[in-house]
Amino acid sequence: MTNTVPARQKGRGRGGARNAKRKRRSGGPSTAEKIFEAAEKLLGEKGYEGTSMRDVAELAGVNKALVFYHFGSKGELFDAVIDRYYKAHRETIERSLSRTYGSTRDRVHRLIDDYLDFMERNRLYPRLIQQEVARRSGRVHQIRRNLVELSRAVGKLLDDLTPEDGPLATRHLFMSVSGMVVNYFTYAPALDELWGGDPMEPARLNERREHIHWMIETILDRLVAEKERRERDAGRQLEASSTS
Repeated sequence: MTNTVPARQKGRGRGGARNAKRKRRSGGPSTAEKIFEAAEKLLGEKGYEGTSMRDVAELAGVNKALVFYHFGSKGELFDAVIDRYYKAHRETIERSLSRTYGSTRDRVHRLIDDYLDFMERNRLYPRLIQQEVARRSGRVHQIRRNLVELSRAVGKLLDDLTPEDGPLATRHLFMSVSGMVVNYFTYAPALDELWGGDPMEPARLNERREHIHWMIETILDRLVAEKERRERDAGRQLEASSTS
């Protein structure tokens, strides 16, 4: 009897699937990494709609079939790029927060430095993420999930200073600080005239870093003052209730 299984499906039982995965792991890490790096660059510069698998293959210097072999589709490749970015992003935040020595103020400034270092190493990602949010792509849920996780991680550091609600709540601080850091890299291609040169030059990046630390210090001063005010108000209320 003639075998009616299509050739591309042969060996795709449980053992075949394991063999395919084994080939990916052992046969092409360097090729996969070249493809991945090409995709990062193109997606960051052109966005999802402006990037084709052919573009990725040409920049990586590989056959287009290899791109599909390693990543399946453009959507899967894009998801892998986003996932790795947020994984590295979370690891940066978690590693910074795990260093618990020093005051809360010291730890916040250390977190800002680590965050800025990460963005300097991953300059294309902010534009890529904002493009996806702006076009309300199907990946917004992925971005939303990671934003929530990052905000909660930062919130643990500021729990002692921030109220649950209101203009000084952690969610506002998280977005304000993220905006100060991320938007500089998002708008960098349009800042050369305003900055009098390349905003990505080390001297200008350091100047931006100093400005952000100054802003953070101002925010922390306000948070401490507001916390002291809340504690005084609570003390007065307790005293009033005990004498009534």
